[in-house]
Amino acid sequence: MTAQKVIVDGEIKPLFAGVWAIFGHGNVAGIGEALYQVKDHLPTYRAHNEQGMAHAAIAYTKTLNRRQMMACTASAGPGAVNMVTAAAVAHVNRLPLLLLPGDTFATRLPDPVLQQVENFHDHTLTSNDCFKPVSRFFDRITRPEQLLTSLPQALRVLTDPVDCGPVTLALPQDVQVMAYDYPEHFFAERIHHLRRQSPDVRELDEALRLIKASKKPLIIAGGGVHYSLALNELKQFCSQSQLPVGETQAGKGALPWDHPQNMGSIGVTGAASTNQLAAEADLIIAIGTRLGDFASGSRAMINPEAKLLCLNVAAFDAIKHKGQALVGDAKLTLKLLNHALTGWTVSSEWIERSAFVKQSWDQTVEKLTANRQSDLPCDAEVVGAVNRAANEQDIVVCAAGGLPGELQKLWRTRFDKGYHMEYGYSCMGYEIAGGLGVKMAIPNSEVYVLVGDGSYLMLNSEIATSVMLGQKIILVVLDNRGFGCIHRLQQFCGGPGFNNLLEDCLTIDDGAPKTDFAAHAASLGALSEQVCSIYELEQALERAKLATRTYVIAIDTDPLNDTKEGGAWWDVAVPEVSPRPEVQKARNTYESHKARQLQNT
Repeated sequence: MTAQKVIVDGEIKPLFAGVWAIFGHGNVAGIGEALYQVKDHLPTYRAHNEQGMAHAAIAYTKTLNRRQMMACTASAGPGAVNMVTAAAVAHVNRLPLLLLPGDTFATRLPDPVLQQVENFHDHTLTSNDCFKPVSRFFDRITRPEQLLTSLPQALRVLTDPVDCGPVTLALPQDVQVMAYDYPEHFFAERIHHLRRQSPDVRELDEALRLIKASKKPLIIAGGGVHYSLALNELKQFCSQSQLPVGETQAGKGALPWDHPQNMGSIGVTGAASTNQLAAEADLIIAIGTRLGDFASGSRAMINPEAKLLCLNVAAFDAIKHKGQALVGDAKLTLKLLNHALTGWTVSSEWIERSAFVKQSWDQTVEKLTANRQSDLPCDAEVVGAVNRAANEQDIVVCAAGGLPGELQKLWRTRFDKGYHMEYGYSCMGYEIAGGLGVKMAIPNSEVYVLVGDGSYLMLNSEIATSVMLGQKIILVVLDNRGFGCIHRLQQFCGGPGFNNLLEDCLTIDDGAPKTDFAAHAASLGALSEQVCSIYELEQALERAKLATRTYVIAIDTDPLNDTKEGGAWWDVAVPEVSPRPEVQKARNTYESHKARQLQNT
């Protein structure tokens, strides 16, 4: 691991920036001893939760565009399985993560050992087999010489633009301590480079034909634009041809928010401006996006008559939605498109239409994010206050609940790394640990973590880790007393308030307790305070910026008031049969959207 290097901005750096470790009997004597020997070259970080430390590692590599990464090791049994959810996060988001879980004895002599899951019909299975469906590469090392062939394959997956994702190497604890006479060349320094695939000539010609024939094209910029380091090429592409651009959750920040061609976010949590253009466009140019249901409005938002051109390094993604594939690296391919399209622009009517809807949406965002002096602030007001407090190079982090929708619509950034959203898996509990990983990747930026009370209660222990490591984050907890986002979805689908807001759950007669988030955060070593208004929040954010360690601000918010402007339909199935008229009405609405969806399928 220490011999693997990568070039970042012309500088040779370690490919593995560190290892997160929680030791137990399954890895303390083997991997623990090995990490101790190289602690001056490969730092080991101690976390409080195995899933949390893996989230931090994921956020770290995402922030650095997959150029550098981290490994995580945990003990056999529950410690290892705690990382499975994080492996799924990395898998869905195509992010490199090396997982080194301890495993039961390869010899099986002491079976069954502590924490071993015995399988009655297959003795080769252990709990680590849970990693198989959420790993891009999995191996169980039962002999030390197997590393000679397994590690090169692991590195291939971790550094490959197409296959990139989590690698799991299960390490039985007896194999960890075995010695083997490896050849010297196995430890030679290797410098990894980003592989760039040129497009097929025929596919490129077909793409140019589609673009030149279009009158109302729209670009959808995804996370692949960032990972390909193609920001300048995208900017040139949209600027010289006057192409409007919509950004996915992963693509947000590819253009500064106030760039003339940046129409805002797209999809279910998208801006009205971009979604209106998507419904009118005759060509969609999807760049570096897998076109998940939130970006496409569950395939019901985009003009069914529009053609679709998919520029993606992965053929798996390029052929989705009946798209015309243009398989290739975004940076290389956009350069070729820019050159071939010199002198070509979209129609003046489309340019004017794009400018009009962008101006209208910008005015809407100003209105929604202003301090409306509400008795109980809504999420949009909190987003506005934090956005105003943030500087140009600061970063916001989020993952789940209603906040990703508010942030994608309303957050403004000119910094390409200023918006960090884990929305491929939308994993509750990612936020705080993810904020820690982001801060470790870009320590000179303030990192603002926006998190709901539900996600906070699921996984908050890395607050203590951030204090322990001196990695300051600013955490704003929006307490709407339950799972407000799903409560709203439940009502939209015709359901009653049930088991989401705490007031609608089974509780004791006095009701569920009111969590004191500020006091809890203080007990973990953070500075903290509770505020009661947007004005108080703005003042608290200024104090937080001056603080030298993690600062937590808690504020009560309205669980019912979300941003209605913008957005699109999302396919959440509604029961065909129900005695409740609310459900019957919701089903009728659902079927009308399904009809449009089928036109795009």
